[in-house]
Amino acid sequence: MRQRGASSVWLLLISAAAAGFIWVTSQQLPPLVASHFGVGGIANGFVLHQRYLFAVLFLCIAPALAIVLPMNAALGNPNAAINLPNRDYWLAPERRAETVEFIRTQMLRFGTALIVFFCYVHWLVVKANQQSPPRIPGPAFVSAVAVFIGFLIVWAAIYYTRFRKVP
Repeated sequence: MRQRGASSVWLLLISAAAAGFIWVTSQQLPPLVASHFGVGGIANGFVLHQRYLFAVLFLCIAPALAIVLPMNAALGNPNAAINLPNRDYWLAPERRAETVEFIRTQMLRFGTALIVFFCYVHWLVVKANQQSPPRIPGPAFVSAVAVFIGFLIVWAAIYYTRFRKVP
């Protein structure tokens, strides 16, 4: 129970920090925000500042909370249906607490990485809107996507290798 609460508090703190970051940095945006970028990073879609702010706050924070918090709560239920390779071994009473803690930690890492990725993309949009015409730096965006995909691959590999074989 203590781990579940700590995970939820951590994710809520990260979400609050992200919301603060987005709020503060969005003050640098113009009334009409370049929010979509085409070939060469040139802006080809615009939205009102308030709509952009609401959308980016929602898209940055809601997915992580919607994925991690329900999973965290479900893991606290001893009757939760947890789908794992070698499920009977890993969820045996003597290993269940350690298994659940590992899953919680992995989900917290995923949620944190998702929030950080979206905050970085928002920051790129802020920087793009400081130019005339607005232009998102393509290499920085592609690098961010590549790093996030790399994280997902490593994250999934850690998760999979942890449970695929029994010791």
